[in-house]
Amino acid sequence: MFVMTLLLGIPVIVVSLMRVRIDPDSLLGRAPRLWGRTVLRAAGVRLALHGTEHIAPPGQARVYVSNHVSWFEIFGLAAILPRCRFVAKKEIAALPIFGRAAGEVAAIFIDRGNRKAAFDSYADAAGKMKGGTSVVVFPEGTRGYSYALRPFKKGPFVLAIAAQAPVVPVVSRGTREIQAKGQVAIHSGVCELTFLEPIPTAGMTYDDRERLMNIVWHRMAAELERAGARGDEHTEAGRQPSAGAVPHEP
Repeated sequence: MFVMTLLLGIPVIVVSLMRVRIDPDSLLGRAPRLWGRTVLRAAGVRLALHGTEHIAPPGQARVYVSNHVSWFEIFGLAAILPRCRFVAKKEIAALPIFGRAAGEVAAIFIDRGNRKAAFDSYADAAGKMKGGTSVVVFPEGTRGYSYALRPFKKGPFVLAIAAQAPVVPVVSRGTREIQAKGQVAIHSGVCELTFLEPIPTAGMTYDDRERLMNIVWHRMAAELERAGARGDEHTEAGRQPSAGAVPHEP
C-alpha cells in the first residue's frame, strides 16, 4: 500500500503544483480506483457486489452512504466507483504524500470540531457534485467495532439535499474480518458491498435532512439484519459471499 501511494501520489502532487487541472477521466484522475484495486489484490481480498445497477455512470452524481468498520470499505468503494470523492477527517490531510494527493483527486476534508468549517466543506462538495462528481460518506463518523449500525450525523444528508443528488445506501460486510478497527494484521477474505435503491432528494429542503437521514438509517439497518450481520453475528473471513453476489476481480 505504501509503495502504491508513492507511485500514484507523487505524480498527482507534481501536476497539482504546476497548477494543471487533473481531469477525473485521465490516468491521474483514475488513480484512486487503481490504488484501491491494487491494495485489495495485494491483501488477497475479493469483492462481491450486489445491486450494481444502482451505481451511477460517470457524470451522474450520487451520495453513497456506507457503514464503516474497517479501512477496507474505503478500498472496496474506491476500486469500483467512477468519479467519486470521499469525505474524510481533516487530520488525514496532514499525512505525508497521501494527504496532499488525496486532497487533489480523492478526498474532501472535513473539520469535525468546527461546525461552520464542516458545513463550508459540504458546500464545496455540493459544488463539485454539480459537475458530476459523486461523494462517498461514512455518516457514523468513524469506524466501529461491530456491524451494529450507530447513529448518523446529519451533515451528509444536508450535502445530498444541497446538491439535489440521490442518496445510495451501501451496506458492507466481511471487512471487519479482513482488518478490524485497532488491528494491524490484514487477513484475506471477501469484501461484500450491497448497493440499495437510490433515494431521490429532488424537491427536498434543509428541513427534510433528519427525515432523509432516518430513511437511510432504517434501510441500511434492515439490510444488515436481513443479511445476518447485526452485532457480532457475522461469519468468519474466508466465507463464501451471499447468494446473488456478483464476484468482482479488483
